[in-house]
Parts: sequence; C-alpha cells; structure tokens
Amino acid sequence: MSGGTGSGRLEVDIRAAARENTDFRREVVTGTHSQVVVMSLGPGEDIGREVHEDTDQVLVFVSGEGEAELNGAKDRVTAGDLVFVPGGTWHNFVNTGQDDLKLYTIYAPPEHEPGTVHRTKQEADEAEDR
Repeated sequence: MSGGTGSGRLEVDIRAAARENTDFRREVVTGTHSQVVVMSLGPGEDIGREVHEDTDQVLVFVSGEGEAELNGAKDRVTAGDLVFVPGGTWHNFVNTGQDDLKLYTIYAPPEHEPGTVHRTKQEADEAEDR
C-alpha cells in the first residue's frame, strides 16, 4: 500500500491487501460517501445475519469459497465473485471451505469508524453491542 503525497490520493493493491489480511475486519480507507474494508473469515465462520437499512454494500471475494445469503436466498461464492447487497437487504456470508475466505467490501455510505480493526468476529460482535 502506498499513500499519496498530500493530493488526497491513496493507492492500494486491494486484492493483495485482502489476501494478506488475517483480521476479521480491517478498514482500509474511508471517504465522505464510501468506505473500503477487508475481511477474513475462518473455515465455518460467518459475518452474521445483518441488515444495513440505508447502506449499499458491494463484496468482492479474492480467495476461498463460501455461501451468500440475501433475504433468505442462498448461492455459492468463490474468488472473483462480486455480490451487491442493496440497503435494506438481510444478508449473511459463510465460509464453507477449508481455507480462509478473503474479501473486500465497499460500503456506501461508510459503515465503520475510520481506523476500525476487529481481529476476531467476537471482537466485532462486542464492538457492535456497545
């Protein structure tokens, strides 16, 4: 990852950042209208069923395999897949493979505080309960 030189520009090899990430959730960059976060789910782990009423979410999978559930409909996801979750859609993503499921996600508008790092799902759940 390399930052700009005061121009407001940030350059990130987002696929590499997602593949190298070992945290459940790590914010990469947050702007006024959107945010990029990388995530890593261990085998059998899920994001947790949730809905963002006023936030669209785009998830891009870079390695591993899993299952996407949107409003009760389930489908398989693998590296290279993109899933669009419109605001108001109940969703969950589950790692169904033997290896970590690596992805990056874009929230519009931002969902998490800049600098957010949740090393584990438990840590993320505890932070959201506060």
